[in-house]
Amino acid sequence: QMADPFLYNTGERSNYGCLGHEVQIEYLKAYICRPSFSTDKAVIVAHDVFGWQFSDIRYIVDLIAGHGYIAICPDFFKGTAPWTSTDHWPDFPDWLKNHDPTKVDKEADVVLKYLKEQCGAKKIGIVGFSWGGMAVHHLMLKNPQLTAGVSLYGRIIRDSEERYRLLNPTFFIFGEKDHTISLDQIFLLEDKLKQYCKVPYKIKVYPGQVHGFAQLKPEDMKPDDKPYIEEARRDMIDWIKMFV
Repeated sequence: QMADPFLYNTGERSNYGCLGHEVQIEYLKAYICRPSFSTDKAVIVAHDVFGWQFSDIRYIVDLIAGHGYIAICPDFFKGTAPWTSTDHWPDFPDWLKNHDPTKVDKEADVVLKYLKEQCGAKKIGIVGFSWGGMAVHHLMLKNPQLTAGVSLYGRIIRDSEERYRLLNPTFFIFGEKDHTISLDQIFLLEDKLKQYCKVPYKIKVYPGQVHGFAQLKPEDMKPDDKPYIEEARRDMIDWIKMFV
């Protein structure tokens, strides 16, 4: 049996009062939060396996909005059930077959259209966590409308050099102690990007951090991890500010 890769117990998280609200966009539900002033810059947030209603992801949406972006997290699972902390790991591969992070193009287009037509967005970036990090890697290869991406601990899919021809600046964030992603895989990614990637990219590994570290709410952080979590979030925002 595979060990639970989410080392922070998702059943023991503090509640979170959200700052944004839910909207319906065509066939998708989404959570959106706007900054206090009007802007033509937006960021799509791709959630992890726990889905668009998970409080950690909503906290991140609100955090990004606080930096001056229209931030939106659509339900990439299209109304189907997210993974939960009580599900059994042996069932995960089957669940994943029906929740493929590389089959998100249609949903991304629906959200991009909404941001441009309904919210007046002219520059749009994307950040994603774990499952969503894989979705970001995929979309940064396929969708030129996304001006920058940040992929946080998305498992690295290796199938061809096409995986490395990113269209726009992309930043990859990893935890050193993430047992779903080995350091060897990260070195290989770096190697391949050097060979094939024609746009700015960055890879950074945060010492001692496990899978899922960067989306913790302040009250759920362990004191030793806090500086790295805060640094990863600052780095994420800085990348977005540089390119979006």
